[in-house]
Order: sequence, then structure tokens, then C-alpha cells
Amino acid sequence: MGMKVMDRSTHHTGTAQDPATHTGHHAHADHAHGASWSTAAKATLHCLTGCAIGEILGMVIGTALLWGNVETMVLAISLAFLFGYSFTLFAVRRAGLDFKSAVKVALAADTVSIAVMELVDNGIIALTPGAMDAHLSDGLFWSALLGGFAVAFVITTPVNKWMIGRGKGHAVVHAYH
Repeated sequence: MGMKVMDRSTHHTGTAQDPATHTGHHAHADHAHGASWSTAAKATLHCLTGCAIGEILGMVIGTALLWGNVETMVLAISLAFLFGYSFTLFAVRRAGLDFKSAVKVALAADTVSIAVMELVDNGIIALTPGAMDAHLSDGLFWSALLGGFAVAFVITTPVNKWMIGRGKGHAVVHAYH
């Protein structure tokens, strides 16, 4: 999504209340030294939270409506993206960004992270014998889902670390924190 976090030649000259200059300093430091594992884990956890809420809600709705596996999974993945984007959207809107710009930031910040997370998580669910046919009251359903989230977190964190270290992904959100 080609969004630039900041002009790399800008140095920190503002106050902590000035998001553009405050973030520019941190984004420059992250880019110069690579993102920290802590920063990447926080970004991944943020993304995972939205994905988990959306995916669980989608599974519950699809199961309650007696939908098939494909329809339920499509709903769950769609809601995972919706909730994942919404968390970022609300945060940057609260920071004063207009709606159109906030949508662009959310798409740039979260698309790759959510996509990797959903691919891994749903792949694990699909490959776990019996998980696709398990009911909400079955331990297999929850263990496959939660296990998928855990593996997705482990796989997505290095992806986010790499992206943030290059001024991409969640790095674009830092200007608004």
C-alpha cells in the first residue's frame, strides 16, 4: 500500500503531544535498527484480538444458523478482517484522522498481518481432523481454534517485525499514537 510513515530525513523536534514528530523519531529508530520483538508482538496481539473476535463471532453465527463449513468460514474470515481493521480504524480516528485517511491507514497497517493470521489459523482448523465438523460445545472445536490462533501469532510476529522495521504494516499507525 505505498503509504509513507514519514520523511526519513526528519528528526524529532516536537513534543510528545505532536504525533507526526514524536512518531517520526520512533519510526526512524525502528527502521534504522529494525523493529523490536516487543513492538512486533504488540502489533500482532492487536491484530490477533480483532481477528479472534471476528472469527469466533463468525463461527458462532454460522453454527447457530446451521450454515455449512464453507459459508461459516467465509463469514468468520470476513468478520476477522472487519474487526481487525476496525480496531485500527477507531484508534486513528480517535487521534483525529478523517475517515478516508483512517481507512487507508487501517488497510496499510493490517492487511498483511490479518491475511497471514487468517491463512495460518484457518489452515490449522481445516487440517485438524474433525475440527470442521465439531460443534461449539466440543473441546476439539475450541482447541483447534485456539491452537490455530497461537500458531498464527508465532508465525505472524516475525512478519510484523520485518514489516515494521521497513516502515510498513503497523509502522504506519505509529504516527497517530
